[in-house]
Amino acid sequence: MTKAMREHAIATLVHDLGKLLLPGHFKIATAESCTGGMLACAIVSDIDASSILERAFVVYSVDAKCDMLGLERDRVEECGGVAKDVAIAMATSALQKSGADLAVAITGFAGPREGNEEVGLIHIATAYAQGVRHKALHLGDIGRKAACEQAVAAALEMMIEVSHAFFAARTSA
Repeated sequence: MTKAMREHAIATLVHDLGKLLLPGHFKIATAESCTGGMLACAIVSDIDASSILERAFVVYSVDAKCDMLGLERDRVEECGGVAKDVAIAMATSALQKSGADLAVAITGFAGPREGNEEVGLIHIATAYAQGVRHKALHLGDIGRKAACEQAVAAALEMMIEVSHAFFAARTSA
């Protein structure tokens, strides 16, 4: 997939998410590590969907994850910040701290390799009143930009799935 195709796919997903959440005045929060705010940027780039974003946390370092989101340092350092539990904790904390209806977190190793980590391993989690969801991506060494773009697209897809399952029913009731 070319860069232009990935960017178009992300823009389409943002627009679709906005169409689902805007009618119910639902708000989202993002907590991003390896994507460095790319998801929040994609959301605010859509004039219609931008109003669904309540808050965005860019928590690239362990210190940021602990200071801004209140994660336990020992837990984060134990796994290097890239793990299912860390992604879920990031999403849950972003939800609590923002007052949003839905939060999503992205953490991963986009590359290049440093030590033993799996390049292209990305953990994405969503948190909402009804619970949490997690997804792991194993993208391989496809380059930092492509890995981040695929992570953003996957996070948007997860939020759309959650929105269909839980929020759309609340707006039609």
